[in-house]
Amino acid sequence: MTGNDSPPQDRSPAETGDRSFAVDVEEVLDDADGEGSQGLFDDLLSGEPIFENKEVLRPSYTPDELPHRSDQINKMATILVAALRGETPSNILIYGKTGTGKTASAKFVSQELEQTSKKYDVPCEVEYINCEVTDTQYRVLAQLANKFIEQNETYVECRLSDLADLREAIEEGATALEATPFESIDGIASRIDELEDELDGMEPVPMTGWPTDRVYKEFFNAVDYRERVVVIMLDEIDKLVEKSGDDTLYNLSRMNSELDNSRVSIMGISNDLKFTDFLDPRVKSSLGEEEIVFPPYDANQLRDILQHRADIAFEERALTDDVIPLCAAFAAQEHGDARRALDLLRTAGELAERSQAERVDESHVRKAQDKIELDRVVEVVRTLPTQSKLVLFSIILLEKNGVHNINTGEVYNIYKRLCEEIDADVLTQRRVTDLISELDMLGIVNAIVVSKGRYGRTKEISLSVPTEETEAVLLADSRLSEIEEIQPFVQARFDN
Repeated sequence: MTGNDSPPQDRSPAETGDRSFAVDVEEVLDDADGEGSQGLFDDLLSGEPIFENKEVLRPSYTPDELPHRSDQINKMATILVAALRGETPSNILIYGKTGTGKTASAKFVSQELEQTSKKYDVPCEVEYINCEVTDTQYRVLAQLANKFIEQNETYVECRLSDLADLREAIEEGATALEATPFESIDGIASRIDELEDELDGMEPVPMTGWPTDRVYKEFFNAVDYRERVVVIMLDEIDKLVEKSGDDTLYNLSRMNSELDNSRVSIMGISNDLKFTDFLDPRVKSSLGEEEIVFPPYDANQLRDILQHRADIAFEERALTDDVIPLCAAFAAQEHGDARRALDLLRTAGELAERSQAERVDESHVRKAQDKIELDRVVEVVRTLPTQSKLVLFSIILLEKNGVHNINTGEVYNIYKRLCEEIDADVLTQRRVTDLISELDMLGIVNAIVVSKGRYGRTKEISLSVPTEETEAVLLADSRLSEIEEIQPFVQARFDN
């Protein structure tokens, strides 16, 4: 190091020529030395809290009370009460649109059922499976098998502990052998050995790799290991049927004829009222023994639900009077979706909190509505197949370049050029027209059929979503991001 050089830490920020760095360091030092300095999060925490328990507004929360669903809850209870008598309850199919309280009501009844079974010492269990996530027969059976294997392990370990205590008490003379079901201490030891062997044989099922028949056998044995009534709740059951057919439901619905110790009942929950049309008649008859329909909520009912949750979720006087009615009105337009209403209320509260507002008001609800709608669009666009993304990208390019009353032919011409650019298969114009119709159904574009007289009919297409945000989502796709220069493709609309 030369005499003119000095260690970097000894040089002043001004000498480095970095003026912004100098100001930042001085401010940080001043703040560090000053009394009552504010850190990064201090300002955010300094405002009055709005939420008391935000989790109450999430879909995963099961409330202690479900307004306007007492009829459906009571019907479920009258069916499932058979389990508390040691009998097999009828299978139940629950229908209703998204956000009508199906899952919350079913979980509420299930919790009550399990609590009551403990009260009366009746072995009764409810197992919940989300078929949107666990969507194949293998995964459903493996997940159920592992849940029961784990329960059986716990049961055996408790029995082993009890038997060890019993043997010790007899050996010490605290308990008479005649007061036990065993004839000798050797009988207790023999039973302990049997249980330890059974425990050693309880291995979890891997989530892949086994033949399905073997997984089913493990599940069957795990369920039937001891006496109990089991209710298997299959949420989004239509997703399972759509992905894997009805084999799972066929096997589950016919188990009781083979079980020795336990009994199984199925509770299916679906947003699709017609999904049973695709089931084998035998499955349909055994599965749909009882059907319960959940109608959409109206605005007044949504208002009651929101008020009930808001009383727990928010601090006192955190909401202005117009917040809950507005959230209810917006959600009522969405087919009475309570989940949407709760999301709106929670998002409005979060927006108010971030802006350090003292209360949640109408403006926060309207901003939340826009944000949720944009989030929905982003998720829908992100999960579109590549061909649909190319068609949508073509429409965006036309609109961005001032083309109005876009028709299918113009979209197809640009679509073909985009396919060539990224080396994708080119679909027929008829298939592209079908993809435009699908985008219309998703609410991403608006496609109106107009008559051109003797020239026939065509579709006039326009975007129904924000252009910039949608384009950004499309360009985040690695294949579409390969398109370096977009502008020349717009000229393609003039090509024949």
